[in-house]
Amino acid sequence: MTIFLSAPPAAERDRLARLFAAIASEAGLPVMEVYESAFEHRTKADYSPVSDADERAEEVILARLEEAMPGVPVLAEERAAREGVAERIEDAFILVDPVDGTREFIQRKGDFTVNIALICAGEPVAGAVFAPARREMYLGGSAASLLAGFAPGDRLSSGITLHTRAYPAGGLTAITSASHLDERTQAFLAERSITDRTAIGSSLKFCWVAAGKADVYPRWGPTMEWDTAAGHAVLAAAGGRVLKPDGSPFVYGKAQDGFRNGPFIAWGRQPV
Repeated sequence: MTIFLSAPPAAERDRLARLFAAIASEAGLPVMEVYESAFEHRTKADYSPVSDADERAEEVILARLEEAMPGVPVLAEERAAREGVAERIEDAFILVDPVDGTREFIQRKGDFTVNIALICAGEPVAGAVFAPARREMYLGGSAASLLAGFAPGDRLSSGITLHTRAYPAGGLTAITSASHLDERTQAFLAERSITDRTAIGSSLKFCWVAAGKADVYPRWGPTMEWDTAAGHAVLAAAGGRVLKPDGSPFVYGKAQDGFRNGPFIAWGRQPV
């Protein structure tokens, strides 16, 4: 049985990030098989879309996690949709979103990801975000890295180390949701020195801030913990921060809220 009593040391966080990346790589195979077929999608009880890709990928991920990390609780989106979520969770647990950005998947935009992250004491300490259609694998452990040109089933290499960028003197670049841009998010952007805006789907928004393509990602629209944890891990490892709008820590394990997130702001550096 694998037990985490506290956040693991740096070397273990890096090992776990690579483990999650290897599992996400394997899960990317059925995801792309469905993506490249004449697939159909369905609507879940919460009115969100789902396809065979979500379910097949999650089956692979859960099996591999049970082999590699037995005893660590796993909260996975599709299983939660079928069985409900726990009323409480251990201090250490894994969050899985087998296909984040299902709307982009259905529209064949390519901006969807496979997300796996370990949470310890409310904090994402290791994670992997795989965008199989874009062939981009992001890892977040003690440091963040990108494996470009990475196809499903590929073997892991060392990758390119990622760092958030210093804020440009002329103003910030904001990245927003491609599908969920609400009035409060727009108000936040209007109140700040934003000189450029871009939009993309899924947890890639965190990864773009981590890679220095953007400086801030504000979100007031609804998300679940499995949507954000892996991207949060990558961004934190690259030097960024994810905070509530009041500047307090953005934490995980909110069983009392059904593992729903409140609003947050992902920053490349210190908040401005």
